[in-house]
Amino acid sequence: MKEDFLRPPRSLAEWSADSLRVLGIVGVGVALIWLAPTDAGIAALALPALMLPRVLGLRGGFDLAVCATVLVAAWSNIFDLYRTIPGWDLVVHLICTGILTIVAALILTRAEVVTMTRDHGARPRTPLVLAPLLALALSAMWEMVEWLGWAYLSDEIFVTYQDTIGDMVFGGLGGIAAGVILATLSLRRPRSTDGVGGSANRSRAGGT
Repeated sequence: MKEDFLRPPRSLAEWSADSLRVLGIVGVGVALIWLAPTDAGIAALALPALMLPRVLGLRGGFDLAVCATVLVAAWSNIFDLYRTIPGWDLVVHLICTGILTIVAALILTRAEVVTMTRDHGARPRTPLVLAPLLALALSAMWEMVEWLGWAYLSDEIFVTYQDTIGDMVFGGLGGIAAGVILATLSLRRPRSTDGVGGSANRSRAGGT
């Protein structure tokens, strides 16, 4: 994980993902100076999710997708887009839950809890079955956080029975899409042949 986190970016997608990480960090400072403290807290909560794709060594394109989705979800809250744009909440729940389900599946795979990725030899039916369940669990956790915020922080947080069920339904749909992606696509960043390993291989080839 340390090697993946410290690796230099090589492709346009990897450079773009790192740029979004920097933008996320800068956004916390901007929110602290010009916006409310709660907005800065929301922006700060997005930072761990921005760093996880790099720690997990994801492909540049997917890394970029995770960072963009997390920032859109966080700043949509800060700019109150969930209230002002009809249906935006459901769209973000669909995409964001699917993205986070894939990240969670990779973490569970790396931790050897359950193998859910094609890169690690999972059977296709495993993510197809487990990813929607994981997405529903993540959706339930998110709705609990929303309720706690409404109950103890601010009654301006929009929490209703219909909203909760709708969010979880779309989160489950995102989980189905995540299962298909996990079963069919390779998400891990290709290992470079440069460096020590590559030099050793070339030396052995030259000596034969």
